[in-house]
Amino acid sequence: MTHALIFVLLIVGSCIVIDSVHALSSLLGVHPLDERYYASKVIKCKDGSKSFARDRLNDNFCDCVDGTDEPGTSACPAGKFYCRNVGSTPRFIFSSRVNDLICDCCDGSDEYDGHMKCPNTCFVGGNLEYKAGNYISTISDLGSNDIPEFKTGVILPDYIPKVKGLPH
Repeated sequence: MTHALIFVLLIVGSCIVIDSVHALSSLLGVHPLDERYYASKVIKCKDGSKSFARDRLNDNFCDCVDGTDEPGTSACPAGKFYCRNVGSTPRFIFSSRVNDLICDCCDGSDEYDGHMKCPNTCFVGGNLEYKAGNYISTISDLGSNDIPEFKTGVILPDYIPKVKGLPH
């Protein structure tokens, strides 16, 4: 094979992968039983109020009052986001909790915009709510006094009782 043919095959293969990823990401927040509902090119709002083109799905603009067109964003006040939570209990959360810097889904799928990295806690019996916070860490400097250092991260002691099933 020539180098040009290999290059063309790589480009075509990349386009297929990118298109597949886009198709998956546009169904973010959708319950598996609803995936067929969103398969057509024109989708009707579940409340019957109007229809919208599939390319407007999860575009961060609320076209349907009931939130049908924005299952994976926080654009619609009445919207619901589906957490698959593989390894734990799947559930719906209010779409206002999507990308709000709080990990509401134990699989972290509600914080997909990259501003918050959520650990997958589904395998530990999850549905823990992780919050970003500021805390003071004390570090030792080889024999000198302890030096307080400000950090941003997950404050685990708040969540340990939840893992153990204790009241907090």
